[in-house]
Amino acid sequence: MVELDHLAVAAETLEAGRAHVEETLGVTLQPGGAHARFSTHNMLLGLEDGLYLEVIAVDPQAPAPQTARWFDLDRFAGPARLSNWICRCDRLESALALSPEGSGAPVDLERGDLRWRMAVPDDGILPFDGCFPALMQWQGAGHPAARLAALGCRLRRLVLTHPRAEALRAALEPLIDDARVVVEPGATAAMAAEFDTPRGRRSLG
Repeated sequence: MVELDHLAVAAETLEAGRAHVEETLGVTLQPGGAHARFSTHNMLLGLEDGLYLEVIAVDPQAPAPQTARWFDLDRFAGPARLSNWICRCDRLESALALSPEGSGAPVDLERGDLRWRMAVPDDGILPFDGCFPALMQWQGAGHPAARLAALGCRLRRLVLTHPRAEALRAALEPLIDDARVVVEPGATAAMAAEFDTPRGRRSLG
């Protein structure tokens, strides 16, 4: 089984993503860092229950990567929005064996002193139009959530909307059992996260 690790908000620029999250949730993000492998950078928000949220964007100061960027960032355009969810596991290859085709192959990654392995599709696009989670395995004891300030934001629900909702639900069933993750039918693929915050309940899409 896998566990929810963090959520990703994609943006054309880090500033646009930061503004979207801070205005929606009413809290302040913290600096993150750069991901040299995919030429991206991020900012972070600590959540309750050991989770966190990242805003991620193409790093304009970094050279173009040799492969497609993760989280389909090469094709991203428009307002900042919740784009992906990421789950951690102890045995990445075992989790991938239970995952749909196109979930990706393990890549060794780092940011500062953090080390992890993540399954990244060749084209950067995760199954079910990005509604299937990115799978990862942390290396060592370090985890971003432990380094982030507690600002009183707790995830209530992650709502995944997809035209093939039943197929998505079936693909998730052998991997994750988390009542916060809800799959609903809809005309287009989308996701939204509901939070309890110091300013009340907020929804981030």
